[in-house]
Amino acid sequence: MSLFWSLWIMFLVVLNLGITLFLFLWAPRAKIPVQADGTSGHVWAHGVLREGVQKLPMWWVVLSAAMFVVGFAYLALYPGFGAFKGVLGWTSHNELAQASEANEAKLGELMKRFSLYPIEQLAGDPAAQQLGERLFMDNCAACHGRAAKGNVLVGAPDLTDNDWLYGGDGKDIYTSIHDGRSGVMPPWASLGEDNVDHLVQYVLSLSGSPHDEKAAEAGKPLFATCAACHGPDGKGNPALGAPNLTDHIWLHGGTVADIHKTVHDGRQGHMPAWSPRLTDDQIRVLAAYVYHVSHHGNAGNQ
Repeated sequence: MSLFWSLWIMFLVVLNLGITLFLFLWAPRAKIPVQADGTSGHVWAHGVLREGVQKLPMWWVVLSAAMFVVGFAYLALYPGFGAFKGVLGWTSHNELAQASEANEAKLGELMKRFSLYPIEQLAGDPAAQQLGERLFMDNCAACHGRAAKGNVLVGAPDLTDNDWLYGGDGKDIYTSIHDGRSGVMPPWASLGEDNVDHLVQYVLSLSGSPHDEKAAEAGKPLFATCAACHGPDGKGNPALGAPNLTDHIWLHGGTVADIHKTVHDGRQGHMPAWSPRLTDDQIRVLAAYVYHVSHHGNAGNQ
């Protein structure tokens, strides 16, 4: 802290404490003119209400005096009076460093134990679930939601339904978090509007959703352009992140309009890599939590 700001803070502290201390000492001795009935003469409601004048109660005086003592003691013990560091030498930086060191020591023991188990087994550990939930809320909930139900607006998949684009075992989930994922669905507007409409109806038929059978039949041959990624039966391909089209689970929405937009305009999805932000141990715990959520219910309800 520069000399100017130190002096400025000291001036403000002295000014505020000085004024309040003066008022505290002066108020009990102040002489307020009163009338014979003990009121100040201020009246309301045509004289029904009158302002009385009474001495401050002793409990208020004692409590206020105690607050001044506490305030002066605080300024002597802790930082607050300009650049003065306080008799105790306390700083928020040291407090944070000590708390972080203690927390790291506790986490170190936990992580050492967590490393002994595969992710699938770690998913059943209550301590790992608790830590994983916190990591999820801090890093993943912005896209996948606090309940891990996903968000069709940004193409973030639901993590509670055990339906996976890139595989759902512990290793696959770990890789998704550690390295990130990028998926591209090319636009097929070049097929023509009618063919896109037919293809949409055929995609709906794959999952047994309500559809136009005649249009779906016309769209079936066109699905050959999609089979390279989604497979000839529309079951998807985890190696490419191509979703299963037969299970009523839709990454970007399952209405006719949603699917039409997907086929016509294409889609792009990006799952960022979290390895620059999280340690490998943290990613293992986070992967275990995601595995747990997908097999045992909604996030936050374990």
